[in-house]
Amino acid sequence: MRTHRIAGAAVAAALLAGTALAPSALAAPPAATATAQSAVPFTSAGAVRAADGGHTLSWASPAASVAVTAVTSPDATTGVALGTAPGTGSLAVPAGTLPEAGRWYFRLVPDGGTPLVVADRSMGLTSARNFRDIGGYRTTDGHWVRSGLVYRSNKLNSLTDAEQQRLVSQRLTLDVDLRNAQERHDDPDRLPAGVRYQVADVVSLSHGIRFHDSALMTLAEAIAAGLFSGSSDLGQSIGYPFMVNFVGADYAFHDLVTAVATNNSGATVFHCSAGKDRTGWGTAVLLTLLGVPRATVEADFLASNQYTGDPEAVELSWLRAAFAEADQIYGDFDTYVREGLKLDAATVATLRAKLLTG
Repeated sequence: MRTHRIAGAAVAAALLAGTALAPSALAAPPAATATAQSAVPFTSAGAVRAADGGHTLSWASPAASVAVTAVTSPDATTGVALGTAPGTGSLAVPAGTLPEAGRWYFRLVPDGGTPLVVADRSMGLTSARNFRDIGGYRTTDGHWVRSGLVYRSNKLNSLTDAEQQRLVSQRLTLDVDLRNAQERHDDPDRLPAGVRYQVADVVSLSHGIRFHDSALMTLAEAIAAGLFSGSSDLGQSIGYPFMVNFVGADYAFHDLVTAVATNNSGATVFHCSAGKDRTGWGTAVLLTLLGVPRATVEADFLASNQYTGDPEAVELSWLRAAFAEADQIYGDFDTYVREGLKLDAATVATLRAKLLTG
């Protein structure tokens, strides 16, 4: 694998514009990991919060029955009993059923097997609409990503006192900022006291302007692919492959994954400005490492169109271009993780042990 030093200002500008604006051995946990327990008997499950505060829960499993309890912490085992329903079924929780809380989780307890905790992914923050949980997804081998431990978001410069208190109630202890120096200066995060702040600048030049493969070739191919796909934003079509090709980005995403894996004091949030591009690729890396199917990873990526209120916030071709760049440079995603991000097996195992259940 070649590493090129590029001095051309045009290439650096393209990189900065593209990122600053706006299943294999590593991708699926092996059976021998610490997370391999008896499989959770749920093939699907989820919770959706309505505008009036009510919730609709649904699930599918081979169990005969499922008991549902509302809890205010993903680790709680007791709370408000909501009833029992068939092993594959649904349950409506009308507005007013539950008192006000920072966030409600729902513990699904089958008559045989391990319980599963689900929640609406959105934290409902007006000042950070794209603040949402990356948990609640099922992996290819039947595990589930734990809820309430890792969040993705847009910038956090306008959090109100009430919103900050809501994050405190969810035991948020670490904020990883993927933005560049200018963005951090213009819109500094407003965080609750006690939340540790860490920078993982995706476009930092502190490691030089270096690329794993020909930057000019990547630029040309990205433009061609963007034009062919009908991309609405060629800057983003260029930026996504460069998040894989640019050496500086490797350091940022290495630090992000390591921070998530090793934060043992509470929940972590990571974000950029809009919470959709740098954050989108970071989330895709994390979920793929956990063994979440590519189709689910893509659906989570596209959900930014819903949460931001902009139906054209992201395009699937952008995310696919980043995955394709990883395949082109490294041969597969696992090698990208190992040789590009320099993540060792111990860190990946720690991440899975922490975030997977079932």
